[in-house]
Amino acid sequence: MSNPVIRREFFGILRTRKAVVMLVVLTGTFSMMVLMRWPSAGLVDLSGARSEQVFRLFAYTLLAGMLFAVPAFPAVSFVREKNSGTLALLLNSPLQSWSIYIGKLGGVLAFATLLLLTSLPAAAACYAMGGVDLTAQVGMLYVVLLVAVLQYTTLALLISTFVQSTDAAVRITYGLVFSLSTLAVGPFYLLQAQPGLLGSIAWWLRAASPLPLIMTIAGHGAVGSVGMQGENATTSEYFVLAGISSLAFAALTISRLNYKLFDRAWSQGIITDDRQLTTRVVRRLFFLIDPQRRKAGIPFYANPVMVKEFRTRKFGRIHWLLRLVAVCAVLSMLLTYFAAMNVGIWDVETIGGFLVLLQIVLIVVITPSLTSGLISSERESGGWELLCMTPLSPLKILRGKLFSVIWTVALILLATVPGYLVMIYIQPVMWLQVYLVLICLAIAAIYTICIGAAVGSFFKTTAAATTTCYIVLIILFLGPLLIWMGHDAPFSHDTVAAALGINPTGAALSVIEAQGFESFDLIPWSWWVSGVISVLALVCLVVQVYRVSRFA
Repeated sequence: MSNPVIRREFFGILRTRKAVVMLVVLTGTFSMMVLMRWPSAGLVDLSGARSEQVFRLFAYTLLAGMLFAVPAFPAVSFVREKNSGTLALLLNSPLQSWSIYIGKLGGVLAFATLLLLTSLPAAAACYAMGGVDLTAQVGMLYVVLLVAVLQYTTLALLISTFVQSTDAAVRITYGLVFSLSTLAVGPFYLLQAQPGLLGSIAWWLRAASPLPLIMTIAGHGAVGSVGMQGENATTSEYFVLAGISSLAFAALTISRLNYKLFDRAWSQGIITDDRQLTTRVVRRLFFLIDPQRRKAGIPFYANPVMVKEFRTRKFGRIHWLLRLVAVCAVLSMLLTYFAAMNVGIWDVETIGGFLVLLQIVLIVVITPSLTSGLISSERESGGWELLCMTPLSPLKILRGKLFSVIWTVALILLATVPGYLVMIYIQPVMWLQVYLVLICLAIAAIYTICIGAAVGSFFKTTAAATTTCYIVLIILFLGPLLIWMGHDAPFSHDTVAAALGINPTGAALSVIEAQGFESFDLIPWSWWVSGVISVLALVCLVVQVYRVSRFA
């Protein structure tokens, strides 16, 4: 007897606009890649260089598409069922918990398989062009991607049982997927020359990511490695770690699928001002910012909407902001410290490249979660109508919301500045480069805020807004880097320079003279392009806010 949940989940995903857009965009992208380098005029590249060039771009694009498109659906699966009341009906049906879980998992994997099937014509074309091994490259690519999708789907389903809102599920899922797939590789490149426990931990973190395997399949296995370190294979280790973690995620999720999932214990809490004098004095001494202390009134010069955002958004509250800033500052200093330990291996420019990528990752991961729900969350909860009934104008409401995000992102960026100070201390002549890099990062932050807020304002639900914001920003920031990896094969220098100019990341890496970006001169025209895009996004946001306010 077939599982009815699989059919319901699979067709439910296919009916969404996001699924249709993903299928169309990925299919068109793969087709264009092949057509750009397809032999013309009856000439065939016997060396297979063209096929290898296209296959590299194909592999990285397929990896990005699978990892950042598929997990959005399982991330909201259980939490959406719970909020709509249908999860209780499922748990009271004759289906067992494991059967419900298998149905959810099977529906998502069926959609992931459909996405992979859309890429088969492009993969077959790469193989037909010659120079690509059918088993070791094409076949292994699909095996690694299927295992990665299984692992991250089980992780997303587990997250969906813990959170209480769909937007939180999407934010946490994307953050963990990005950390496990990309950030986990970073410590290895910094500590690969270090023996002992730290080097072993970094190697195992790298082994838990599918990215090194994809790089090996694409012929980039030794990129960023020192000496023979790039030859260390992690194939069997990755499959073992992915299999064990997937089973653990699945078992934990199935164990949570019962009536206890609906029980939520709320602590009444005690305001610090209502405690005894001794307790108040102790908390004043040990808390820089006491989260349980009664807040002061809103001053006349402050925007009330901005204050409201800071006090209601979790990462907007000052004690959470300080924790986030402290974590970013520690990461920045640790990155510089470990890189300085390998100063004989890494030069200052490489260290600067790591810092730039760290800050860009922080911007791309954190900013969409803050900006996507500025308007959509209010529309979803009905709060926008209440805001429109206040004496505040739509422009003032929008200004308060934007400044709440700007202050948060600015604090995060400032927390990573100590790493640049260490760079200037090591090599004082780099002060001008660091100054230009900081300008690029500031423009990148404004660029991301404007685009994220504009995209999110067109949706009525926060989950859809958050998912779309992540996909758009990942395309804008990761797409040019994928084109850069095809520099001179198949893309020309001018094409790569034009792609890198879409956002300030390429300009920052070229200024710091990171490896592979030295030949590009992207300032100041990259700043102008980013500024124009930011202004256009801001205009779209203002128009959309006035349109929504008029019909509120």
